Amino acid sequence: MKIAEMKPGETGTVVGYEQGSRAYRQKLLRMGLVRGCSFILLRAAPLGDPVELEINSHRLTIRKSEADALIVEKGNDNAKH
Repeated sequence: MKIAEMKPGETGTVVGYEQGSRAYRQKLLRMGLVRGCSFILLRAAPLGDPVELEINSHRLTIRKSEADALIVEKGNDNAKH
């Protein structure tokens, strides 16, 4: 699933990356959005761009195009934030 399909307050885990998004993938990895990383979707702008995530007690705001490069799994109850 995509982050755009999630609602504020929901948790998720990064499970992969879309093919063909190499440049974004490298940028996301540098920001800490690695496979297995758990997060909370804090909020999304009215048109969905940008989105704000909480990862390991840090807040990260990313563009919709960057968030769309992530494949996520929603609702990991054992998530570490």
